Amino acid sequence: MRVIEIEGGKGPAEALRLAERPQPTPGPGEIRIRIRAAGVNRPDIVQREGLYPPPPGASEILGLEAAGEVDAVGEGAARWVVGDRVCALLGGGGYADYAVVDARHALPIPDGLDFVQAAALPETAFTVFANIFEGGGLKAGETLLIHGATSGIGVMAIQMAKAAGARVIATSRGAAKAEAALALGADVSLDATSTDLTAAIKAEGGADVVLDMVGAAYAELNLNALKPGGRWVVIATLTGALAQIDLMRVMLKRVVLTGSTLRSRAPDEKARLAVAVEQIVWPWIASGMVQAKVEATFPLPDAAAAHQRLEAGAHVGKIVLTP
Repeated sequence: MRVIEIEGGKGPAEALRLAERPQPTPGPGEIRIRIRAAGVNRPDIVQREGLYPPPPGASEILGLEAAGEVDAVGEGAARWVVGDRVCALLGGGGYADYAVVDARHALPIPDGLDFVQAAALPETAFTVFANIFEGGGLKAGETLLIHGATSGIGVMAIQMAKAAGARVIATSRGAAKAEAALALGADVSLDATSTDLTAAIKAEGGADVVLDMVGAAYAELNLNALKPGGRWVVIATLTGALAQIDLMRVMLKRVVLTGSTLRSRAPDEKARLAVAVEQIVWPWIASGMVQAKVEATFPLPDAAAAHQRLEAGAHVGKIVLTP
């Protein structure tokens, strides 16, 4: 099968190359997917740069989500049969023609979605559900503040929060992205390049939950933005991981600071999340309340160009490879 390997250098053009490897064989409790589309995510870039190694037992091939047909079924993976259309959360291996995955981490493709749309779902839907609704405890009627609102995660977070009955304040960089966030359903959309975010968020009454993908540079802003009893959820640190905050204000506001990663979670925990996502999020997708937003697609051999597009930061929604 064809795969994308990482070889030398850190830039996409130098590091990514097309290669051939044997097809993987599913073990007990696993299925093999013939990949028709695979999502491209920022952790792929960090892994390409040598800063995010795969967890023990995971494929070192890039790619954390994919969609396609079940091609082979291991012993005990009773839910699936060959030919089923699925999308799956992967520990790695999506940049290839075939991938093996724990059968519990696959979900049926919602009716009406093609493989490209389905490949844009698992990483974002699992991440948003685990962090906003479980870690952040977002409830109907509360306000969610999303930084990086036009990223793949941000686009999904806007839609899922609105489907759950929450109010959304979105921040992004540039007027075009601010308009895009409004079109996606945000109640308030702020251009971080031309707006005093602290003042604007305060004028909107603050936030009950902050979804933070920015990190250190927004630490003070987030503490100012949160209402008493607010929850600050960190899922990425694009401006650095070390921040100085006033712990007395954390105490006085009763702020909960939390965060998580998805890839390193235990298989049983990912399986538990898959059940919850299928029960709660998949009906939102089936009804059209939540949609897979794909900004661009690239053939598998052009994975370097896909990385360049993602790193440029001008995209709105997901970027997908099509093997």
